[in-house]
This record gives sequence, C-alpha cells and structure tokens, in this order.
Amino acid sequence: MIVGIQGIVEHKEPTFVHINIHGLIYEVFVSLHTSSSITTNEVKLFTAQIIREDANMLFGFATRDEKRMFDTLLKINGVGPKVAIAICSTFAPDTFSKVIASKDVGMLKRVPGIGPKAASRILVELADFIVDGNSDNATGGSMGEAVMALESLGFKKDEIRKALSGCSGDTASMVKEGLKKLQRL
Repeated sequence: MIVGIQGIVEHKEPTFVHINIHGLIYEVFVSLHTSSSITTNEVKLFTAQIIREDANMLFGFATRDEKRMFDTLLKINGVGPKVAIAICSTFAPDTFSKVIASKDVGMLKRVPGIGPKAASRILVELADFIVDGNSDNATGGSMGEAVMALESLGFKKDEIRKALSGCSGDTASMVKEGLKKLQRL
C-alpha cells in the first residue's frame, strides 16, 4: 500500500500530476484544492491507493484532513473514488464538515455526479464527520474518534449512535462504554 509520495513534478493538469521518483513516473489523481497548492517542482502528497480488477490508481492529497475526508467518503455505499475526489475538489474539509453538520442537500447536489438521493445518503451516513478532532458540537473530537473506532470494528452507525448516546469522557472510556452497550444490543 502506498501511503505517501514525494518527488519532482514532471507534468501537472488540474486533476492529476505526474511525479518522478528516481526515474519512475507515477500518475497521481488530485483534487482541485491539492492541484492549486502544488506551486513548486518538489511535491510531497499523502496518498490513497485504489486497486481494482482493471486499474491501479493513486489519489494524492496535500493535507491529512483531505485524505481522511476522501477515505471516509469511500466507505459510503455508492460513492467511488471519482465521486469522492469530486467532493474533495468542491469542498475543503472544514467546509465539508459544516455542510454535513447543517445537512445542506443543496450544497452537496452542486458536486458533479451527485443527485438528491446520493446527497441524502451522504448526509445520513456522515452525520458524525469531524475534521481533525474539532467540532462545533459539545461532544467534540472524543465522540467522533469513538464512532470511528467502533466503525472500524464493524459496527453499524445507527447501532453506534444508540450505544454512545449519553456517553461522555475521553475516547477510550467512550469506546469501552459503547462496546458494553453494543454487546447487549
């Protein structure tokens, strides 16, 4: 798994860059935000590698938050890498978290490839999207981290919300309490 790439930019388009690493040139698909942040010949990107039957693609991101947003979007049924990168091109991670928090379907429908159904599904599944542990709600980063930890264990979002309702404290204690409640469900 390739998780980062650093090299010299050989060619740059708005949606991809060719990066030369000691004579080997990689094509890396990027969002418009990342593309505009590449201003020098030397570049370092966080990457997500998508391997499919017919393709092996690299997606590059200037920030960890943008990569995290992309990875989170890929978990949603019906959202593939092209739609996820389109969302990353349309919204910066902090703006996207505000769109999710305000449940603004109209804003999401502005993204190419997203209709009303897909926008609604994204809003429902990403209700707890938090960028870099910062949030406007009272539960803050601990709740978001606890939700992500329980999701990584295979629990469904609606079950996690029920289990974590009323929980407080640091991430570890919330996960422990959530696991106890999930065992009873």
